[in-house]
Amino acid sequence: MASVDSERVYISDHSAAPIRSHSWRTVDNSAAYLVPHLKPDLRILDVGCGPGTITIDLARHVPQGHVVGVEYSPDPLDGARTLAAQEGVNNVEFVTGDVHALQYPDNTFDVVHAHQVLQHIRDPVQALREMRRVTKAGGIVAARESGAMLWYPRLPAFDEWKELYNRIAKARGGNPDPGSYIHVWAKEAGFDRASIKCSVGTWCFSTQDERKWWGNMWADRSVGSAYADIAVGDGHCAREDLERLAAAWRDWVQNEDGWFSIAHGEIICRKD
Repeated sequence: MASVDSERVYISDHSAAPIRSHSWRTVDNSAAYLVPHLKPDLRILDVGCGPGTITIDLARHVPQGHVVGVEYSPDPLDGARTLAAQEGVNNVEFVTGDVHALQYPDNTFDVVHAHQVLQHIRDPVQALREMRRVTKAGGIVAARESGAMLWYPRLPAFDEWKELYNRIAKARGGNPDPGSYIHVWAKEAGFDRASIKCSVGTWCFSTQDERKWWGNMWADRSVGSAYADIAVGDGHCAREDLERLAAAWRDWVQNEDGWFSIAHGEIICRKD
């Protein structure tokens, strides 16, 4: 079932613009740090699976294994199931559940993975405890979260956009951009520091096509998703402010020197 806390904390939704963003994510561009740890027969839990593109990709890496994608909301899961069927990936399933209280027994999975999930929930340490609990001894918990963003030109509108996004997320109980300290959360969740391997992965959008995709997605997301309703409804800004920020994103798309990068903190945590 969906978690009330998850519904209240998450400042986006599963409408067209966020799904467009999430559906771009694959193992190659969002979970490459995990690949060296995968074996063909592993059982994997993908927490916060959304539209399932990473989940389905993980299933391809474990053809003799099985992957479960869990999401607090059922909204994107029919699309994920359809995508898996279209691509002929049969060793995957999608279910609803709450990462704060996973519905699986102890020691069920070889790998438990989460991408850009911990920042959007009420209690990330409890989530990691649950992820650790359902992982087998000798298995791993893997997580990746945004840590820092850089862009060019250094537009004041983008500074405003980032400050507004972070302020709204924190007001709702989220933890935006925790990539630099997710290893600390893992320690608090019960992992020994020596069992935690840290790394950094990046996204970079600089070509014309990349700018067009990223910038237009954020322009649409800024005015046409639940984020916009929350931003205005909770009193953080006016609708006109969001329209102005969306226009700044569209202007940036046209700048041939435009560049946007995100550094993500990554952790591989081995369960004793």
